[in-house]
Amino acid sequence: MKQEIIGANLQMVRMELGAGEGILAEAGAMVNMSGNIQMQSQMTGGIISGIKRVIAGESLFLTKFFPNEKPGFVSFAGSVPGKIFEVRLATGRTFIAQRDSFLCCEEGVLLDIALVKKIRSGLFGGSGFVLQEMSGEGTAFLHCCGDILTLSLQEGEIIKVQTGLVVGFESTVTYDISLVGGITSILFGGEGLFVTTLTGPGTVVLQSMDLAKIAATIVPYLPLPKEEAKNK
Repeated sequence: MKQEIIGANLQMVRMELGAGEGILAEAGAMVNMSGNIQMQSQMTGGIISGIKRVIAGESLFLTKFFPNEKPGFVSFAGSVPGKIFEVRLATGRTFIAQRDSFLCCEEGVLLDIALVKKIRSGLFGGSGFVLQEMSGEGTAFLHCCGDILTLSLQEGEIIKVQTGLVVGFESTVTYDISLVGGITSILFGGEGLFVTTLTGPGTVVLQSMDLAKIAATIVPYLPLPKEEAKNK
């Protein structure tokens, strides 16, 4: 199986599939494919795994793409402007990702959920209480909003990140939150109450934009509904 990430931004990943090869993708992620590619919706891992995917913000069913008789290709893209990150999984390596970031993966990748260990992290960390867990063997692709920054943290090394900007991290990384600073910083700093803290060792992946904040920024400039505009 060959794969290529196309584009500098608004990226898509193109997978070239040979006989007997297949790729699993989130519903609606496909953007184009060759005429001989077949599609089959399936509840990978059974009903329990399907329910876990729904809890993690994904669809109940995944779509399997595979070629018919001769090799073919299929391409996938995210639903917001951003980039695609490749996660290579092997035995003993587990990667934790934020909800809604999963795009597609090879059949050897196992998808599950991971629960945030601390209540305060779930409430104020920007990713909720449920995260997506990926393990097994193979390659998975995640989609982020904006640009990507990948960091390799050493043992005990800490990075503080604005909530909502963490795409994912290895399971060896500790995920938590902390106050942004003193009272003055909280009231006038414009960064909110908390920041996400990630403590090494392990790889972390960050994104430069938060879709929720982008939406909140755009809302004041949207045209008002006719009835509301008349009342004003």
